[in-house]
Amino acid sequence: MQMQRLRTAARHGPLLLDQTNTRFRLWAPDAQRVDLRLEEGPTLAMQAGEDGWYSVDAACGPGTRYRFRIDDELDVPDPASRAQAEDVHSASLVVDPGAYRWQHPDWRGRPWHETVLYELHVGLLGGYKGVAARLPALAELGVTAIELMPLAEFPGERNWGYDGVLPYAPEAAYGSPDELKQLIDTAHDLGLMVFIDVVYNHFGPDGNYLGRYAKHFFRHDQQTPWGDAIDFRRREVRDYFIDNALMWLLEYRFDGLRMDAVHAIPDRTFLTELAERVHQEVEPGRHVHLVLENEDNRASLLTQGFTAQWNDDGHNVLHVLLTDESQGYYGDYHKASTDKLVRFLGEGFIYQGHQTRRGHARGEPSAHLPTTAFVLFLQNHDQTGNRAFGDRLVTLADPDALRAATAVLLLGPMIPLLFMGEEWGARQPFLFFTSHHGELADAVREGRRSEFAEFAEFADEQMRERIPDPNALTTFEDSRPDFTSASEPGHGEWLALYRELLDLRRERIVPRLQGTRFAGAQALGEGAAQARWTLGDGSTLHLALNLGRDAVKVRLPDAEPLHASRPTDALAAGALPPGTAVFHLEGAR
Repeated sequence: MQMQRLRTAARHGPLLLDQTNTRFRLWAPDAQRVDLRLEEGPTLAMQAGEDGWYSVDAACGPGTRYRFRIDDELDVPDPASRAQAEDVHSASLVVDPGAYRWQHPDWRGRPWHETVLYELHVGLLGGYKGVAARLPALAELGVTAIELMPLAEFPGERNWGYDGVLPYAPEAAYGSPDELKQLIDTAHDLGLMVFIDVVYNHFGPDGNYLGRYAKHFFRHDQQTPWGDAIDFRRREVRDYFIDNALMWLLEYRFDGLRMDAVHAIPDRTFLTELAERVHQEVEPGRHVHLVLENEDNRASLLTQGFTAQWNDDGHNVLHVLLTDESQGYYGDYHKASTDKLVRFLGEGFIYQGHQTRRGHARGEPSAHLPTTAFVLFLQNHDQTGNRAFGDRLVTLADPDALRAATAVLLLGPMIPLLFMGEEWGARQPFLFFTSHHGELADAVREGRRSEFAEFAEFADEQMRERIPDPNALTTFEDSRPDFTSASEPGHGEWLALYRELLDLRRERIVPRLQGTRFAGAQALGEGAAQARWTLGDGSTLHLALNLGRDAVKVRLPDAEPLHASRPTDALAAGALPPGTAVFHLEGAR
């Protein structure tokens, strides 16, 4: 069986030989001695092998708690622990990866062009069981895939997940490994794919002991925003992360990975090797999708085994036009925003080798790629949570303009991603939260506030002190979206709009979407553009969009009207009012 072959081949982590015997392994090239410490059993000396590997077989099975003792002085969890008893500093647990009995073992996923992603934070929705309870409503809405923010075990009980230090261990605060599998099984029963966000560019600041016994896991000559870069030149390091990716896809049966910030991974060959291994190992006929976050806009990776990339460029120019914000990275999109809107609609990426405001060339040409190589969003965890007060877009933008942008998101030919609560018009913020303690908690709090020092509204220190403390329980609780019927004014209208647009996408766009190509875009006026795309069946999708302040002249195609974001008599007279998006479909058979 494919999954069993994977577990046998993976070198990192414990290998369950049978229900009463387990082989323990650790790559510790800088340790002089390694012992296995069983909480309810003897301490066993591990045998040193080649290339810094230590191993020992022990008479123990699932549920066993264990640690490794390094050089008779430091007890550490297994860096490839499949589960933790409590937290990142606690004992690791032996897990039987084959214990869960899948109810839908024949699930093969869905083709990529059918994807409508819904990004969510598992902790805010009540753990794995809480997420499972939300799935019927999401499926009924028209979502076809959920994307879980990172699950790797992190310190404490509250975290976005990007502070994970044990990538193989699903966060214990959310539930057990089998409860995670049950969540995925439930999603598959409803026809939903499940993606997981994985972080292979750094480890969190608390609970990572690798530097003590495997210092060459990192390279000191290259830095990332989180410290020393991971050294992907080492075979053991590459295998550590590639085997992790395969674990999620084969053992947990996730349908895809969203790979966080791969621009911070200096060795591009690691990425292409990972993609190659995934496509080799996955069962024939199964749909598995690899999605990148990559500030470098390396379009070439999207022809080397990767399915799509988050289109931050598209988000950023739409956000600027919706809010007129220009601080921070929005400065790269505020100047000549109409030209950038045209390039986004007509070619995918905006920065394709163009200079940023800091004078750096960024990106590669992208117009040759299919439109489905881009994941578009109006909100996500970063773009909402990295705001000082976690403001939702519904509180920042004109309602008509936001409805127009929502139509672009859900009817346009890129792959749409929603952020939890967006479909309800939720006004609860999504804040940055952690549960660190002591000096680290102080550093994170002050670091968070100092991030905004260059923003005019936070130049005053007293204003920065109003930014919520990431470690406060209230910061986490205030970020929980409220899905009760009376929670938000106008939520019914937003929900109805999302349902209408997703129904239209499923019926009229998706059957024609595979193979869709860019076919040109041009400006209509300030903040307004017209674009067209050649769909896979040869028909043409037309968009006229005005996110500017004034009406613009427009010549609409003689084609089937598909959607207008608001009713207006001006269209008949050749005028496109502000806050309007109009779609037409031409030549559909």
